[in-house]
Amino acid sequence: MLVKALRVGLGQLIILIDFITRPGKKQRPAAAQAQVDAAAKDLTLYQFHACPFCVKTRRTLRRLNVPVALRDAKNSEQDRQALLEQGGRIKVPCLRIEENGQTTWMYESKVIIDYLDKRFAAL
Repeated sequence: MLVKALRVGLGQLIILIDFITRPGKKQRPAAAQAQVDAAAKDLTLYQFHACPFCVKTRRTLRRLNVPVALRDAKNSEQDRQALLEQGGRIKVPCLRIEENGQTTWMYESKVIIDYLDKRFAAL
C-alpha cells in the first residue's frame, strides 16, 4: 500500500515537472508541417501517463511538433490488449509504425526518440 502511494505521488510529481518545463513546439512553414502531419498519421504511441520514459518520449513529440495518436495502455483494457496481442508484450513506451502495409512495434524510449529525431527533425 505504501509503495503504491509512493508511486502515485512520484507519478504526479513527474507530470507536474513535465508541465512546468514542457518544451516549445518546433515552428515550421505550413507546407512542411502538413508533411509532418501526414507522416505522423501512421504512428501511435502506447504509453502510461506518468511513466518517466513515456513523458520523455512525449516531450520529444512536442519538441518536434509531431501529432501522434496516444493510447493509454494502463487504463484502457482495449489498448492494453492490442499492445499485448499485436506488439507481443505490455511494455511502454511503444511506438506503432505503419509503413508500406507493414506494422512495426518499437520499444524503448531511447530508440523511439532516435527514430523520431531522424525522421522529423530535419523537416
